[in-house]
Amino acid sequence: MQRETRRLILLLLPAGIFFSAFFLIPMAELFLIGGSGKEHGWAAYAAIITNANYFNSLLATLAVAVLTTIVTLAISGISGVFLQRHKFPGNAALVAMLTFPLAFPGVVIGFMVIMLAGRQGLIGTVSEALTGDRIVFAYSLAGLFMGYVYFSIPRTILTVMAAAEKLDPKLEEAARSLGASPLRVVLDVIIPGLKPAFISAGAICFATAVGAFGTAFTLAARINVLPMVIYTEFTLSANIAMAAALSFVLGAVTWIVLALARTAAGGTVAAAG
Repeated sequence: MQRETRRLILLLLPAGIFFSAFFLIPMAELFLIGGSGKEHGWAAYAAIITNANYFNSLLATLAVAVLTTIVTLAISGISGVFLQRHKFPGNAALVAMLTFPLAFPGVVIGFMVIMLAGRQGLIGTVSEALTGDRIVFAYSLAGLFMGYVYFSIPRTILTVMAAAEKLDPKLEEAARSLGASPLRVVLDVIIPGLKPAFISAGAICFATAVGAFGTAFTLAARINVLPMVIYTEFTLSANIAMAAALSFVLGAVTWIVLALARTAAGGTVAAAG
């Protein structure tokens, strides 16, 4: 018994050292720095709620992340199931194109949004030719939302396709034989079957959108999301304590969402096989 316990400890020791070195210790240090400021002290964590600028940036960050997650899951869910079940010439090429943005960093995504919806972008050119007014939204939360959806779809669609491959088509056939309409089959069979994949992929999508910095920085420094506020506090205001407090809260929110998603999805994720 003691030998098995020692063996288990030895096996878990590397993981424990890695987890402590790259998560527990940095987060503890970040938490202490956040409360060490001369201006606010430990009240810096309360300032995230009491200060209108910080609080509005937190709300904007969460709102964009939630909307990005919903839209991404809707697009990836429909596309992933369709591409998994319908094999046609060019299917593999289409999947490769949809997942190609995985290779792009946030800065490149930001430039692509500018090329599409910027002052000289395609959308503005077309809208000016049709209506006389140039539509420009790349440098706002709408442009940031477009960029987040663009780089979130590849991660989500692969998860959905892997989960859709494991769905039992006999369940759908049974539902149809009992008189279920196509909509009821989707709502009562397909979506519940894909639920673990949706939860896990949605959590990753949300966490990525909450913490993404490169795209927001490329589009505009005035976009009021929390990563940009942290950058401003650290570089322009030299308010390291507040930047640390904001970073800790951002990391804590992300961790809570991922933990809840892991619990809701169960011990195993269907998409992971």
